[in-house]
Amino acid sequence: MHILVCVKQVPDTKIIKINPKTNTLDRASAPAILNPYDAHAVEEAVRLKKEYGGKVTVLSMGPPQAVTAIKKCIEIGADEGVLISDRAFAGADTLATSYALYKAIQKIEKAETISLILAGKHAIDGDTGQVGPGIARRLEIPPLTNIIKVDSVDSENRKITVHRKLEIGHEVIQSSMPCLLTIEKEINDISYSPLPNMIAAARYEPMVWTVADLDEVDKAQLGMKGSPTIVGKMFPPPKEEGGKKIEGDAKSQVKQVLSIVLEKRELFAQKGGK
Repeated sequence: MHILVCVKQVPDTKIIKINPKTNTLDRASAPAILNPYDAHAVEEAVRLKKEYGGKVTVLSMGPPQAVTAIKKCIEIGADEGVLISDRAFAGADTLATSYALYKAIQKIEKAETISLILAGKHAIDGDTGQVGPGIARRLEIPPLTNIIKVDSVDSENRKITVHRKLEIGHEVIQSSMPCLLTIEKEINDISYSPLPNMIAAARYEPMVWTVADLDEVDKAQLGMKGSPTIVGKMFPPPKEEGGKKIEGDAKSQVKQVLSIVLEKRELFAQKGGK
């Protein structure tokens, strides 16, 4: 069974800042990391490989330094990785990104049939959750989103049974393969990498493809040209106000509390609350 995992290198959003002049992410302000949801997707792919046999390939699109994210996947237990990197991909939104990855998947598929594709639920720098389903739509395979458990894989009959997270619980789905799963964090815990994996990752050099290495690419669908999404403005959320200290005797304190409650109620009503 050949499992492909789509991954992304992202800035650590716990540290990243927004440039106040340009209202864009200041990517230099934070270290680049493997998208956490994608790390869980790789971990699950490695688990499935151990249980059912096969091979795990990771695929990423990004600048040359994104090879570090692929190396991290090798450390987790993936077998090989491919990075598509070209200036033509720059500025891609989710539509253009899914197209570029789709073309790379087609090339990988020519060398070895893919049984299953995994991706993180979303990337923490965009939070759209659109790239995985976009790839599935282009490949014309079922997209199974928000997966919290892979129950079983029947390679002989090309069937997979998974548990999908819903707002009010979860549902059990059986799908034909190949299909694409988007993975939630609770599906597993990232295990500590053994020393041989760490050494292999340090030595590993992933394949790097440019647009010229892909077949029958419509360049109008790449990068900014192929991206209909326009971000008008970005801004940090307002900081939460600190607590207010109420002083005086009990009667005075009750009056102050009622005044604050009534003020908050009025503000809430102005915003459309009840």
